[in-house]
Amino acid sequence: MVHSAYDAQELLPSPTQHQIQALTSHSSSGATSLLLGCSDGSLLVYGPPDDPPEPSSPSQPLSSYTLRRSLPQFTKRPFLSLQALPSQDLLLSLSESITFYRLPGLETLAVLTKARGANVYCWDDRRGFLCFARQKRVSIFRHDGGRGFLEVKEFGVYDAVRSMAWCGENVCLGIRREYVIMNSSNGALSEVFPCGRLAPPFVVPLPSGELILGKDNIGVIVDQTGKLLPEGRICWSEAPLEVVIQKPYVVALLPRYVEIRSLRVPYPLIQTVVLRNARHIIESGSAIVVALDNSIYGLFPVPLGAQIVQLTASGNFEEALSLCKMLPPEEVSLRAAKEGSIHIRYAHYLFENGSYEEAMEHFFASQVDITYVLSLYPSLVLPKTNLILDTEKLIDISWDAHLSRGSSGMSDDMESSSPSYPPEYEENSALESKKMSHNTLMALIKYLQKKRQGIIEKATIEGTEEVVSNAVVDGIHSYNSSRFKKSNKGHSSIPISSGARDMATTLDTALLQALQLTGQSSAALELLKGLNYCDVKICEEVLQSSNQYSALVELYRSNGMHREALKLLHDLVHGKQTNESGAEVTQKFNHESIIDYLKPLCGSDPMLVLEYAMSVLESCPDRTIELFLSGNIPADLVNSYLKQHAPNMQAKYLELMLAMDENAISGNLQNEMVQIYLSEVLEWFSDLNAHQKWDEKIYTPTRKKLLSALENITGYSPEAFLKRLPTDVLFEERAILLGKMNQHELALSLYVHKLHVPDLALSYCDRVYESVVRQPSAKSPGSIYLTLLQIYLNPRRTTKNFEKRITNVTSSQNTTIPKASTGSSFKAKIGRAVKKIAAIEGAEDMKYNPSGTDSGKSDGDGDEPVEGVSTIMLDEVLDVLSKRWDRINGAQALRLLPRETKLQSLLPFLGPLVRKSSEAHRNYSVIKSLRQSENLQVKDELYSERKPVVKITSDSMCSLCNKKIGTSVFAIYPNGKTLVHFVCFRDSQNLKTVTRGSPSWKR
Repeated sequence: MVHSAYDAQELLPSPTQHQIQALTSHSSSGATSLLLGCSDGSLLVYGPPDDPPEPSSPSQPLSSYTLRRSLPQFTKRPFLSLQALPSQDLLLSLSESITFYRLPGLETLAVLTKARGANVYCWDDRRGFLCFARQKRVSIFRHDGGRGFLEVKEFGVYDAVRSMAWCGENVCLGIRREYVIMNSSNGALSEVFPCGRLAPPFVVPLPSGELILGKDNIGVIVDQTGKLLPEGRICWSEAPLEVVIQKPYVVALLPRYVEIRSLRVPYPLIQTVVLRNARHIIESGSAIVVALDNSIYGLFPVPLGAQIVQLTASGNFEEALSLCKMLPPEEVSLRAAKEGSIHIRYAHYLFENGSYEEAMEHFFASQVDITYVLSLYPSLVLPKTNLILDTEKLIDISWDAHLSRGSSGMSDDMESSSPSYPPEYEENSALESKKMSHNTLMALIKYLQKKRQGIIEKATIEGTEEVVSNAVVDGIHSYNSSRFKKSNKGHSSIPISSGARDMATTLDTALLQALQLTGQSSAALELLKGLNYCDVKICEEVLQSSNQYSALVELYRSNGMHREALKLLHDLVHGKQTNESGAEVTQKFNHESIIDYLKPLCGSDPMLVLEYAMSVLESCPDRTIELFLSGNIPADLVNSYLKQHAPNMQAKYLELMLAMDENAISGNLQNEMVQIYLSEVLEWFSDLNAHQKWDEKIYTPTRKKLLSALENITGYSPEAFLKRLPTDVLFEERAILLGKMNQHELALSLYVHKLHVPDLALSYCDRVYESVVRQPSAKSPGSIYLTLLQIYLNPRRTTKNFEKRITNVTSSQNTTIPKASTGSSFKAKIGRAVKKIAAIEGAEDMKYNPSGTDSGKSDGDGDEPVEGVSTIMLDEVLDVLSKRWDRINGAQALRLLPRETKLQSLLPFLGPLVRKSSEAHRNYSVIKSLRQSENLQVKDELYSERKPVVKITSDSMCSLCNKKIGTSVFAIYPNGKTLVHFVCFRDSQNLKTVTRGSPSWKR
């Protein structure tokens, strides 16, 4: 016997001289009566006395009974069964037939004559359906709510029915050889399984809807369709005669005793009560009544509190927990305390016996503090927090304070037998190794992971509340400071409890150690990558001792210790302070690791990014510069840092910055980039010139970059760079700078007479032309080509004092390099440059004004004689005219040409020019004709509109004032029908004008 679930007590020693064949009970007005059917057909009714004694326990209402009524010859034949129907206040008697009596008076209500010879029946109390069997026939009747019963169905079966019970809408039948499910609508039979050979079949319905089907000494549990349930087998010591269900137990009447088992899998034996010659067993309220041959016994349930104490003391924790769930709802706090204590005791028991995962599940269910569970693992290093571990309070739960005979019914002797259970763990090496084994740590990891989500949420809320409270306090202090001009040094922030964060720190620190000890380094890394509260000092030592550098970096990162993390990465990349082999470290950590770590820090700590980016700049220049660009670090800050620590990478950074967005780089940085290029080119020129290998036509990559920057960048100062250039070399750079200063004639002269590359001169003219054409107020954009023609036709004048003129240009300009101009100042410079270009070209137009006096000589026919026509670059002139005829003013170009120029050579220029002029003339003529035609059409429409005649009679009325028009001046609207006085029309127009001008007027 595991524990005492019921106390046996004799209720009626010798109620009758005859054998008791049927037994039932009925409760009315709070009193329970016993109805005994004897073998002579008499019915005895026993009930409590009129003045009952005070019961020793509220769970024992049947302790004293007296005979209240005796009905001899109640039936003609012996009783087969008796059943009280409480919902209908009826008594069902099965003897020679089925008879219904009204309770409590026992007046006959109905006799089912068709049930004569019936041997078994079942009653569906919910629907009022009765099913009974006689021989090989099964009938179903329905109670109509009054005094009658209506037959519903009748079906035939292939053998005699020995037992039956309703299962939902159908009926389960125990026939002589097997169990079947009969459909109550059509009588179809579905086989379940064969019956036993040693005992007759019996069918017992469970409160959950399933059925217990007897097969010798085994009770098989099936659902309402007859399907066997897993683990649904109750094994009794012998084949039961009758079975009664009283949650949480199933009580079986065996030939020699009553066997009580739990309804919870695996249906263990709870108690046996020796009662010989027992015949019948029924449930009567909270008790079980057993009828022997000549006496009645009652089995009264032991109070739940006492049963729980017994089960816990005997180590049957599962059964104790199941009983805790049956405590009444008004004892919620008592139930929680009991369950928590049992879970803790059960967890210790399982932990000591090696069931670590199950032990942790019970620790989790007990809601015990995690520090208590972690005390089982003394080798784990925990942080020092304000958490207090009260082990005795958790283990030695005082049951006497909660349990009493009035509330839970625990007896005094059981209270005194309750042991003090706390297990004491000895500090020896064997036990220590057991506690730190792999299985124990794995169980701890699962437990901590289940607890972690709730604790982390509480810690996060706690931290948020602290931040908000500090912000409110700071706002109040700043307001008071600005109002009263007083110091707030005496104020402090609102104290917020840190219990949840301390708990989270303890949990994460222990979890990280457990993961490391079980070799789950990847899981530890994932823990550190997310939100965590790991103690830095403890976890740092653990990770360093196990060479888990990736996790250590994440530990530093999650705690904002970026400098320590970057220092560790730097040491690992360079093979410092590591116990691993160099190849393994190089495979795990490289310069890319540092760059990836620096990316998120660009916005928060740019100086730290620049400091540690220098170490990887040489090995990964492209990635490092991409880091600077993508991280939105101020360009001036990066440039100054590069200039100081890595000047060779300065130009590359500025190039990429400029390629991304020209407007994103300031004029100062543009100026500095050009200065870098120019310095490199000048150094290169000095080296070649020293060895007399200089050639103007040699282009290194740096010189190409310089030329591209000078031409495309607009934020630098051309005057300062022009002054730095040597006078006799780098003519192409000089030409670009002169062009930026709007010195087009000098720039073109360099292309023509120094570089001797007419194509560059023509390309220069094209750029100037296109830039001027884009201006909205551009005048004579083609004058630049006339300047080029002049240079070709009068080379002596353009080359005379060439160097002196350039020197004068540079000396007249400001030679200092201006600071970076941004915003409106930069736009103003661009505007002034555009205006200067327009002014110069306007001057050229005035110079070549065809209305001026023409002497019939070209510029080449000046005062100074020309040493032959060979000095004039006529072929280049003709080439320019043939290629850009559509951009050059033809009349002005012809005036510049010398008289000796042959007309045949001008055909490529004059041919398309004349054709374009003729086409324009023809187009203008067509446009003129179209406009004249349109003018005529409008006049025709005007004449047509003036043709209609309006007849004014003496009845004609003004549509505005509703007065006759008479001989007054009138006006007519365009529809030709509406007539108004002219004065009225004028007043209405004035009124409309006033209305539009006064927004406050309302209609």
